[in-house]
Amino acid sequence: MRARIGIAGLLAACCLGPAYTQAAEINLLTTGAFKQVVLALLPDFERQTGDKVVVTNDTSGGVKARVEKGEIIDVAVATPAILDELMRAGKVEKGSEVKLANVGIGVVVKEDAPTPDISTVEAFKRTLLNAKSVAYIDPKSGGSSGIYVDKLLEKLGIADQVRAKAKLKQGGYVADLIVDGTAEIGIHQISEIVPVKGVVLVGPLPKDIQNVTTYAAGIVTSSANKDAAAALIKALSGPAAAQVLKSKGMDPAS
Repeated sequence: MRARIGIAGLLAACCLGPAYTQAAEINLLTTGAFKQVVLALLPDFERQTGDKVVVTNDTSGGVKARVEKGEIIDVAVATPAILDELMRAGKVEKGSEVKLANVGIGVVVKEDAPTPDISTVEAFKRTLLNAKSVAYIDPKSGGSSGIYVDKLLEKLGIADQVRAKAKLKQGGYVADLIVDGTAEIGIHQISEIVPVKGVVLVGPLPKDIQNVTTYAAGIVTSSANKDAAAALIKALSGPAAAQVLKSKGMDPAS
């Protein structure tokens, strides 16, 4: 619940009526894939509610670990599987989970670089084998896209060749490694490619090997601002979010 104003504000509270409460500071921990959507929606939310939202981001595995450690977090955004684990552990409020968005994985190259062929699974394989270096999220960091890409390489039978020239990112934007020339081609969630300047989204992975990740939000059990947290989740999943999601390379969750 939002805390009542302190003693110094009692006179103001009396004048404004019993419903007046102090604005909350909401700590939101999100996966990097959803961060840009959060940042785009926050100005309207903060203006309408008077609340302040502090945003930090991590991989899905990082979100899980930080909630488990008891960091001061009000809202956690991660995959439904992660939130379900946290709910079973009593770390996220049961019944508070709301699905927010779906996002697929795409391929990125530097601006003005030749556009590689990823139109089919075989073309995608050839592109990776021909590339001098390939960047993706380090699967050991707990990033959902990195875990999927690493398994996909094995499935396609090119794991050894690609891993030998892989440039692994511990978190953040894989596209940053394309911008600075560390890697020739990158594979990451589309919502984490779109915001980066100096790169081009080649397109999504072929349908047969695409992996769509759903992101959801939940209220952390230890939150002292549960009403404010619920209001924030409502804003992140409301009608105004749909247009923002599209512009950031995501789709509303069904």
